[in-house]
Amino acid sequence: MEPFKNNISVELVGWISRHLSHHLPDFDRADFETPIVRELAQLELKARAQLIADHMHRVLPGDLKVRNQVLQAMLHPVEGTLIGGQSDAQGIRAWGMFPMGMVVGQHGLAEFDGSMALLKQMTSRFSSEFDVRYYLIADPDRALAIMAGWVTDNNPHVRRLVSEGTRPRLPWGMMLHHFVADPAPILPLLLALRDDPEKYGRRSVANNLNDIAKDHPDLVADIARDWLKDASKDRMRLVRHGCRTLIKAGHGKTLAVLGYGPPKLQSMELALNSREIEFGAALEFDLKFRSAIGKAQPLVIDFVIHHQKANGTTSPKVFKWKDTVLGPDMEFSARKKHVFKPITTRVYYSGQHFLEIMVNGTSIAKEAFQLTVSLTPTQPLP
Repeated sequence: MEPFKNNISVELVGWISRHLSHHLPDFDRADFETPIVRELAQLELKARAQLIADHMHRVLPGDLKVRNQVLQAMLHPVEGTLIGGQSDAQGIRAWGMFPMGMVVGQHGLAEFDGSMALLKQMTSRFSSEFDVRYYLIADPDRALAIMAGWVTDNNPHVRRLVSEGTRPRLPWGMMLHHFVADPAPILPLLLALRDDPEKYGRRSVANNLNDIAKDHPDLVADIARDWLKDASKDRMRLVRHGCRTLIKAGHGKTLAVLGYGPPKLQSMELALNSREIEFGAALEFDLKFRSAIGKAQPLVIDFVIHHQKANGTTSPKVFKWKDTVLGPDMEFSARKKHVFKPITTRVYYSGQHFLEIMVNGTSIAKEAFQLTVSLTPTQPLP
């Protein structure tokens, strides 16, 4: 698969330059393109977009109303609701919106309403979820008042911008600290969008809820309880997806709302294939238990690896395993393999580790094993 960064290409620079030349008198295409092309190949995705955005800011009019008119005129006509395609003689779209959105986000605040209206137009050709955050940080009340008018827009990408752009902890985006502290202002927008006809819009609402859950788990559990009343199957899926971090963490209130009570089990057995694991190899384990009650019970089964840290303590990492319904007096039996391999987010250390089994947020078994890391913690495998 070709790297995403290659979408911010020399060809795209040429199209942006061509359209700028249509709207800016005395625009020098070589002066614009040469310094960008000189650096582009050595940069990663976001840095490429920022480089183009910086040079666009340099050549665009300082009057923001005029600037926004130029950027508006450069946009490719909207073709249905699909986002994609290449920028061409008709205008800029798709990945070309990345640097253009940066220009509006980073430099358009003094023309607040007009710039947000432009971001609304841009999101129909890509997504303005990163750029609208500048406005939500600068003046959240004003930005939210504008976005409230978008929840009924005919374009699904505009509606999604409301739920995605207001995510408190949007990956790769600036954190919205005020919504991390108090998400109440964005909840009416999520409520209005919870039954959006588009799946990817509902998924965005769920992702927003999941962000909120990381700081306000009880609040999200209460929202889940409320939203599940007379809920459609689509909304049920939304709520479950929005509660995924809480489910994984075994948050009791959330699990109860979703119908997962304390597990009633007996004859529990957890068997490890070995208690000596070399880094790069796999820990295999078998789990068995029986139901202890005469009715079916839904179960969320996860396993936790308690990793050894440099200071001798351990740090737990939860991994999803199975969702199942255990019938009356039935037995559950399953085998799992977990490979210890290099990842960028963890340094592994030799020493005692633990495997723990969680069912509906309750620990039912825990066993120790030794992990041996023959390489130094900072040395990758060959």
